[in-house]
Amino acid sequence: AIPALYLKSGFIRFLLLGEWVVEEPSNQEFPGNKGLILKSPGRHHAIATYIHPVFHFNSKPLCLQYEVFFQKGIDCGGAYIKLLSHSDDLRLSQFNDVTPYTIMFGPDKCGNTYKVHFIFRHWNPVTGLYEEKHAQQPEADLSEYFIDHKPHLYTLNLYPDNTFEILIDQVLVNQGSLLMDMDPPVVPPCEIEDPEDTKPTNWDDRNHIPDPAVMKPQDWDEEAPQFIADPKAQRPLAWIEEEEPFIPHPEAHPPIDWSVDMDGEWEAPLIANPACSEAPGCGPWKPPMVSNPAYKGKWKAPMIDNPNYQGKWKPQMVPNPAYFEDPQPFKMSPVGAVGFELWSLTGNVLFDNILLCDDLELAKRWTEDTWGQRQTPGIVKRLLSATIKHPWLWSVYVFTVGLPIILFVSFMWPDKVKTYTK
Repeated sequence: AIPALYLKSGFIRFLLLGEWVVEEPSNQEFPGNKGLILKSPGRHHAIATYIHPVFHFNSKPLCLQYEVFFQKGIDCGGAYIKLLSHSDDLRLSQFNDVTPYTIMFGPDKCGNTYKVHFIFRHWNPVTGLYEEKHAQQPEADLSEYFIDHKPHLYTLNLYPDNTFEILIDQVLVNQGSLLMDMDPPVVPPCEIEDPEDTKPTNWDDRNHIPDPAVMKPQDWDEEAPQFIADPKAQRPLAWIEEEEPFIPHPEAHPPIDWSVDMDGEWEAPLIANPACSEAPGCGPWKPPMVSNPAYKGKWKAPMIDNPNYQGKWKPQMVPNPAYFEDPQPFKMSPVGAVGFELWSLTGNVLFDNILLCDDLELAKRWTEDTWGQRQTPGIVKRLLSATIKHPWLWSVYVFTVGLPIILFVSFMWPDKVKTYTK
């Protein structure tokens, strides 16, 4: 088994803008227990350590596990870990966002998007290039793990049968196959659309066409407006055309500091014309608009099925020159270092209890001795904690506890109950 990676020593800091510190968390439950903290908000951070021996993907599973604590919540930023690919020229003093990695795993948030990444870089033997393969996102709501101001344990298990599991706080949130559930897929399609094939100029892909046998009627007036003035409407007798409905306020004056050069010509605010208070209206009278009975709009021939319809054109399929088979993508590039290369809008993100091993029993014991020591609340505490996320549980608790008490009292002391109800 690969031994656990301790945060107390071994990590190499880099001269980037972000600051790293090793200190106790804000809600310290175990005095002396410290974690690695991404300290600076809105900065780029990088830190890493070599692992010995190098991790090779052979016949044993991989377990990658660590704790993340967003002590001040998280606005936008990642908290994922990288397993850096082993090579003779791997230099952690030059670790940055383009340093080759084998696996990237962990939480990430920006806006209202909450993710747990699992990405691995896969070598294409045809092109000779590495490609990122992304696991599908869990269907579960992950927001609680980012906003509850509590540490959470993130676990990735990879198995030699090309399956994976993602757990948060030891609860399975996602699982799948490296061959079936990655985007883009590990194995490319056997055939692809011919990039040189083009649609013929005479290809008719119109499903319906205007009926060529139908002509526009000679009396069809396309210019007739949709609405016209009501010919039956008459101006009310008391309508005052010589008065405006609104007039400048007669008592309004420009502000003392008003400058025509700076502010332009001053205009008094408008008020309702008192002369129109008793009239049905003032100003130029216009008849209301009504629908035009002669309106027909633009003429269009009815649509019919296209007798020459050839269907939607598609390029022909040809063998994919980049096709290859990889029956075991689990055998990834060996891992020579572990690191964090992150940008976060929020600081004080704590990382703790990082574990990389090929022994699930060791991982289980490690979890019990670290995470498990802080996750053993009694049943009452767990029930009360559940009401924070689901307040409606209070009604369930009251009904569940109160009803048996009422029934017990009713059966054990029926006379007293009758006395109280008189």
